[in-house]
Amino acid sequence: MERKSFDELYRDILQQKIDLREPLPPEYDPLHLDCLLHPKNYAPVFQTTQFQNCEEEIKRKCIQSCLFEAIKEEENGKVSIDTEKCTGCGGCIHSCKPEKLQGSRDLLAVMMALWKKKGEAYILAAPAFMGQFGKEVTPGKLRSAFRILGFDGMVEVALFADILTMKEALEFDKHVRKAGDFQMTSCCCPIWISMLRKEKWMDHVPGAVSPMIAAGRVVKRLHPEALTVFIGPCLAKKAEAREADVADAVDYVLTFQEVNDLFEAAKIDPKTLPERGRDHSSRAGRIYARTGGVSEAVTKTVRQLRSDGKSIQVKAEQADGVSDCRKLLERFRKGDSDANFLEGMGCKGGCVGGPKAMLSAKQGTEYVNEYGNAAKVKTPLENPYVMQLMKELGFDTVEALLEDETLFTRNFGKEFSDN
Repeated sequence: MERKSFDELYRDILQQKIDLREPLPPEYDPLHLDCLLHPKNYAPVFQTTQFQNCEEEIKRKCIQSCLFEAIKEEENGKVSIDTEKCTGCGGCIHSCKPEKLQGSRDLLAVMMALWKKKGEAYILAAPAFMGQFGKEVTPGKLRSAFRILGFDGMVEVALFADILTMKEALEFDKHVRKAGDFQMTSCCCPIWISMLRKEKWMDHVPGAVSPMIAAGRVVKRLHPEALTVFIGPCLAKKAEAREADVADAVDYVLTFQEVNDLFEAAKIDPKTLPERGRDHSSRAGRIYARTGGVSEAVTKTVRQLRSDGKSIQVKAEQADGVSDCRKLLERFRKGDSDANFLEGMGCKGGCVGGPKAMLSAKQGTEYVNEYGNAAKVKTPLENPYVMQLMKELGFDTVEALLEDETLFTRNFGKEFSDN
């Protein structure tokens, strides 16, 4: 009997064709079910069937497609994916012609966690969410949709991008004053960070967590038993959420495609729901979702930090997609750039170009820019909600972000962690 595919199992569960309280019917693969119910036990990309039946040329291309050397061939001829090394960049999925690779899906695990939750549950929405579920679906309507599903609230990660913008601007103002110094960012893209680790550039990465991690940590600081679920267009965020030094922040990561699957399965049409409006983020935090957004946000905030007008000029360069990131690093290594601020985005267009987005990068960018322009304030230093939240968390001044060693800091490199 030919077994059904991983996708078929996923869809059949969502359509309630399978009762998980009963033994799994023989036409389905138990490995597929385990991947769906326990995604943290697997890499962000996993094998739906074994590779040993693939032709040698296909196996070789698959191994070579991984920039981070996470795919290797064992002595028995099987190909395996290293859970620790896999960043979830998705390059191997696109290069696998037999389609034996799938991106991790946390949706069923999230549904189970919601049923068993002890405290509150929060959605952490990436800045790229605008327009992903329809032009008419506002942030307030999304909040209503998630309330129906059992979540207690939706937090915009753009608010925490505001805080990280201040932290990166402070780091820039402090460290780039050194002659010949430079800063590499953005902390929001896990693929870029993984590339910098591999190329040993981490001494010039400021010790800042990503906005996703900052949001999760703050929610758990304020609500210790909270379930935190990040939603975004990026498969690599699943890998980032599991990294040992930040695994305390985000319990699960859902892609926008998974969220759309959930809405369809629950027969929820967000655009028909009432508004539950909030407006907490500045333009700076909202535009993190597209290429150039981090550079623009930090540049404007650096200028505002020094009322004496003696701020260091930000000379930024951006890299768009993995190939461009590699080229930028190579040019910089050769001295072919005078930039002092490098922003890398692993996807073309930035986060809006993520592999699990519902829109094209162009459409996503348009929605992000519209939402950014609609913000009541332009930078985090003008944002009263940022200042209010920081005081609640024990930060009496903006400069106190440089002294933080818990909520918003990672020990990426020696230089930028030395305060």
